[in-house]
Amino acid sequence: MVDALYGKKLGCTQVFRDNGNAIYVTAIEAEPCIVVQVKDKEKNGYNSLQVGIGSTKEKKINKPTRGIYAKNNIDIKRHLKEIRVEEFDKEYKPGDSIDVTIFKAGDSIKISGNSKGKGFAGVIKRHNFHRGRMSHGSHAHRVPGAVGMCATPGKIQKGKKMPGRMGGKRVTLPKTEIIDIIAEENLILVKGSVPGPKGSMVYLKKI
Repeated sequence: MVDALYGKKLGCTQVFRDNGNAIYVTAIEAEPCIVVQVKDKEKNGYNSLQVGIGSTKEKKINKPTRGIYAKNNIDIKRHLKEIRVEEFDKEYKPGDSIDVTIFKAGDSIKISGNSKGKGFAGVIKRHNFHRGRMSHGSHAHRVPGAVGMCATPGKIQKGKKMPGRMGGKRVTLPKTEIIDIIAEENLILVKGSVPGPKGSMVYLKKI
């Protein structure tokens, strides 16, 4: 059964429940995902639907990807993604669409997306380290401190919390509630925040 699709994060707002409580929500635009290719266990080793999302100019897509669309007589889309499925609930063919109707208000879903990149950051911002003393004579205000080891093994262990690039990683929210679905506008309102900047692609899967 296909229980997932891709969408574009639009931004945040609030909605009100019947009892008057305000809820912070994120709006996700989930345009219909057009099936480009069907993969099955017999031929490919796993079941999935290769789908295209969004519109773009042909010259912005490389030739191998253009060939996939041309082979299946599908208009070129901006993104080419895959939706894994355990078993197909029906027979899919190129040109079929998957839209927001697979979800309903109250469903629990998990959302995956790439978090915002924060650039190179120190240990205080990146790992919430405490700073050193600010008194006169101190030379260790925001530095990480000693990171070495004894003569044996005489090296820095892997995974040490140190300065480095922050953000820009794949993040998955394990459980998020769908507050409302506006089918005519292809909108899904989910409770809370969603990883990534506005306009980024996110993956939604029913739990």
